Amino acid sequence: MAQAARKPDRVILATKVGMEMGPNKKGLSKAYIFSAVEDSLKRLQTDYIDLYQSHTDDADTPVEETLEAYAQLIQQGKVRAIGASNYGAERLLRALEISHQRGYPSYQCLQPLYNLYDRSDYETKLEPLCRERGLGVITYYSWPAGFSPASTGRKRMYPRAPGQRAGKCLNERGLRILEILDRVAGERGSTPATVSLAWLIARPGITAPIASATNLEQLHGLMAAPQLKLDPSEIEMLNRASAYST
Repeated sequence: MAQAARKPDRVILATKVGMEMGPNKKGLSKAYIFSAVEDSLKRLQTDYIDLYQSHTDDADTPVEETLEAYAQLIQQGKVRAIGASNYGAERLLRALEISHQRGYPSYQCLQPLYNLYDRSDYETKLEPLCRERGLGVITYYSWPAGFSPASTGRKRMYPRAPGQRAGKCLNERGLRILEILDRVAGERGSTPATVSLAWLIARPGITAPIASATNLEQLHGLMAAPQLKLDPSEIEMLNRASAYST
């Protein structure tokens, strides 16, 4: 496949495999991974994928089969590194152990649901495992689903990704989080969305949050998050406001 060369210092190309893409197009079997990667290479017009991720766990396919497929793709130069998304701690640990035992490529990162509202699933089991094993963490829904413009009436402050249900987080805990986000944002001359992302970036073990924007104003707010360094008292206020029961 003759494609224009990519500059690795400018672009890291990541995509996924496993989630249903059509009839008989899902899972993590070797045959499907081999077929799906060729489709991705063609769509992306590239010779290789920097990060190829298992989109969701496939209980019907042995972990060994999936990892063997990735090993062959890396050997062929079509994939540089692999990651996992939407994995439970038990299955992720099993995959890591099999990689070590059999000399297969190992998952280098995890893409979990994690934000100020959705904390418990990641923090209780996945976070300790990722930190112990040195996995990068790329969070999705970094701005909580349900925190919509209707949350406070301040439209520019509360971007909501298409398809997310408004009101999911509008309970006592969610409103408490919004109140502290507003307070910190007001004191910093920032926005709640920027503060929310800055909290994620400050969290130990987080590599990068995934965030989406629907206009340039929202994009500028998201891009400001890495430069917003929250102080310990602000982080503690956000931690208390978003505390969950186990």
